[in-house]
Amino acid sequence: MATADLLSRPTPKPPRDPFPRPWTPVEFDRMKGLGLFAGRTVVLNDDIVTEQFPDAARPFVFTRKEYYALWDAGFFRDQRVQLIGGVIVQQTPMNPPHAVVVQLAAKVLERIFADGFDVRVQLPVDLGLVSEPHPDLAVVTGEIRDYLVDHPKTAVLIVEVADSTLEEDTHTKASLYAAGGIGDFWVIDVTGRVLVFRDPKPAVSEPFGFTYARLSAYGRDETVTPLAAPNHPVRVSEILP
Repeated sequence: MATADLLSRPTPKPPRDPFPRPWTPVEFDRMKGLGLFAGRTVVLNDDIVTEQFPDAARPFVFTRKEYYALWDAGFFRDQRVQLIGGVIVQQTPMNPPHAVVVQLAAKVLERIFADGFDVRVQLPVDLGLVSEPHPDLAVVTGEIRDYLVDHPKTAVLIVEVADSTLEEDTHTKASLYAAGGIGDFWVIDVTGRVLVFRDPKPAVSEPFGFTYARLSAYGRDETVTPLAAPNHPVRVSEILP
């Protein structure tokens, strides 16, 4: 566990950060018509909605309420989007290894968390005023119908699958989940390891002001145990392609 080889980064690839959903002038006019920008100086700048402040212009920060108002108005039909720190992010297509790992991990977690928990696959988690990510997997307490009114606001385990998204998952997403108080966060790296982040702590230099105090890496021949299921170690080989 946590050997130098496992913790070293793989061969660098061009970063693929999540990108904001682009907006057209017609959509921008529709948003203004909904009253989303009342009392604020907002313009469309190179397909990004930008708000003007006294010192500088910055990307407009959408709240969950505004995000849902756009959804209700039909802006996101047939699109996969999520809200990350006030940015409406457009999700890219899922490649086959990513899909396989999601399925493998879901089966393992559903077996471990059979009673008193629900394993949610790419469904929303409410992490506050301006964030509603859709993690690949989230293990939450209770049953499916417990979340008819509101999405879960926390999880005992969140898992992201990383192929081209390793930098995003281990930095931006890790900071987001740490800020949301998620105590057990796993990144399944399809190249052959599982990275486990635990013990959220403040870190002003990170995107959401938090990070994790502990990072451990597990190889294919090792086991990793969820904090919420201490008697159920997972063979890493079971959840790798």
